[in-house]
Amino acid sequence: MLAVVPARGGSKGLPRKNVRVLAGRPLIAYSIEAARRSRLVGHMIVSTEDPEIAAIAGEYGAGTSYVRPPDLATDDALIYPVLIDAMEWVEEHDQFTADYVLLLQPTSPLRTADDIDNAIQTAIDRDADGVVSVCAPDHHPYWTKRITSDGQLEDFLSLDRPYPRRQELPPAYALNGAIYIARRELMLGKQTFYSERTYAYVMPPERSIDIDSEWDFRLAGLILAGKNGDA
Repeated sequence: MLAVVPARGGSKGLPRKNVRVLAGRPLIAYSIEAARRSRLVGHMIVSTEDPEIAAIAGEYGAGTSYVRPPDLATDDALIYPVLIDAMEWVEEHDQFTADYVLLLQPTSPLRTADDIDNAIQTAIDRDADGVVSVCAPDHHPYWTKRITSDGQLEDFLSLDRPYPRRQELPPAYALNGAIYIARRELMLGKQTFYSERTYAYVMPPERSIDIDSEWDFRLAGLILAGKNGDA
């Protein structure tokens, strides 16, 4: 299992978010430390073009010899070529050929080493092509609405019947961004995490925050401070 922690320097939503201090540590440190504590990750690499991020990654125990090519560090670069480039670099320079690649985005600092190991074990037990982490959504999609041009509310989805009570709603899950696993051949051949043999790893909401805004950052900080006994 090759863990890849991607961390561009040019984040726009939250500038420099990957090195921004969250509850006493740079944001990227949480993903690095979770991967290092994993029992089932065989190798880890941080993918960045940014010298400051690389230096911080090294301080927290991640190898920093690999430098992401500039054309894979643009705003519109897709994650799949980034992962493939890291996989190929590790094969050539570290002589490590992965059976699976594991994407650990720094924006999921509440994901634990146990989450990583449980997701990997799911891939092993199921002989899966992929495993993706999910959680129950805050708002069920059956209760999602849209607003028409004249301001009226309409159902966003066509329903077979009304669901007046939450207890009647069918189970629904949303991607939480914390863990993505793909078999090497699937990633190289189709550049995706999804096939007919992709399975879910369900995480609780309290470990599923995906930092995309200032509010997300503050909420994650409060949760981590509480875990550390500071709240």
